[in-house]
Amino acid sequence: MPILTFTRGADPRHRLGVLTAGDAVLDLSEWARSVPRPVPFDSSDMVSLIAAGPSAWSEIAQVARSDGPTVAREEVRLLAPIPRPRKNVVCVGWNYRAHFAEAQALHNRGQDFPEHPTFFTKAPTSVIGPYDPIPFNPAVSSQIDWEAELAVVIGRRGINIPETDADQYVFGYMIANDISARDLQRQYGGQYFKGKSLDGSCPCGPWITTADEVDPHSLHITSRVNGATKQESTTELLYFNIPRLIASLSLGMTLEPGDIIVTGTPPGVGFGRTPPEFLKPGDLLETEIEHLGVLRNPVQASA
Repeated sequence: MPILTFTRGADPRHRLGVLTAGDAVLDLSEWARSVPRPVPFDSSDMVSLIAAGPSAWSEIAQVARSDGPTVAREEVRLLAPIPRPRKNVVCVGWNYRAHFAEAQALHNRGQDFPEHPTFFTKAPTSVIGPYDPIPFNPAVSSQIDWEAELAVVIGRRGINIPETDADQYVFGYMIANDISARDLQRQYGGQYFKGKSLDGSCPCGPWITTADEVDPHSLHITSRVNGATKQESTTELLYFNIPRLIASLSLGMTLEPGDIIVTGTPPGVGFGRTPPEFLKPGDLLETEIEHLGVLRNPVQASA
């Protein structure tokens, strides 16, 4: 079930919706107003729906199969499914061996592949929608790079989650692109946070597909710039699989509904090319994952 956040026309209020089989959007805000009882979540807030739990999700799935109030997809503006995460977006570095190898070759480091996942974060203000522009300001960074990634959305609160139980804590999956300012990563001592957290550096969406409809370890993943393929791989090649990531991240640290884990990028990023390639104003970055949709983000000059 693809669940999304959107606005309609000139109305700026956020609404939740379900993408139907006919490519229309079931408006959960309209449905909630028509139900003669309080619904167990805020129909404008994805995290509220996630936190409401499986009974609410089942009810939404049932409504989506009925004749609920729909609007044509072309009449709505899709936002990031969680437009403003309540916590930093957690990212995983070096989770495809080939991407690790291209980085090691570039820096001539000769390091061994890590024994445990490498985590870093992006600020909540980095998140933008599936078709929103990626800002480009050369006074900030001139080396804006792409990283196509599968994102996991947590559905239940948990700590010290065993790998064998990790699937029970997943609400769903979506696409993300871990846009990276490579020059800022170097300027700030090689740490990731600043270079990964510029405004507009985390396109997400176009919706969250619930976990019951996705095998996250067998998805084709692609990025394109102006139609030219830059990355092409499969999530079968994730080195640390999703249960391992959830178990490692939750060790001594509580995960909560709506937390986002971005699972790493395959090879083909711009800084690893000869010569290096970076995004520039006027480019169109497309990020596609099988069964999850496509992000289409133009690069736009900004003050």
